[in-house]
Amino acid sequence: MADRLNLHLSFNGGRIELDLDPRTTLLDALREHTLLTGTKKGCDQGQCGACTVHVDGLRVLSCLTLAAQVEGREVTTIEGLTQPDGTLHAVQAAFVEFDAFQCGYCTPGQIMSAVACIREGHTGSDEDIREYMSGNLCRCGAYPHIVTAVRTAAARLQGSKV
Repeated sequence: MADRLNLHLSFNGGRIELDLDPRTTLLDALREHTLLTGTKKGCDQGQCGACTVHVDGLRVLSCLTLAAQVEGREVTTIEGLTQPDGTLHAVQAAFVEFDAFQCGYCTPGQIMSAVACIREGHTGSDEDIREYMSGNLCRCGAYPHIVTAVRTAAARLQGSKV
């Protein structure tokens, strides 16, 4: 059995201490050890985007990131976008408003990528949005609604910090 690592991790503004196998991915740490199950396990190979989270404000695929790699860094999951009073982030609200999901499985990863897309300024055109979001797969084919939601949220957030 491999040695265990004692890690101090920051998730959504809180801190937690975990004793993990060094091979534990960030995705598995989130889902199995912190019970933050909004981040989804899709392909487990970095191909679908369902596991997208932010680390220090940058989007990462949590299935390809070891939990040990994020010690001392801030991880934001889909749960961390919602305000403490339950107010949805503008991107979450736009996804609901424009029905940018069907089964919903890919939605957390889509939303996390959409927030990064807006934050990084890739919303100049629908084509720019599609290109940036291309790493997130939707088996239901809600892509036109996703683009509309991202475009609308970007316009609403213009001049605001995302």
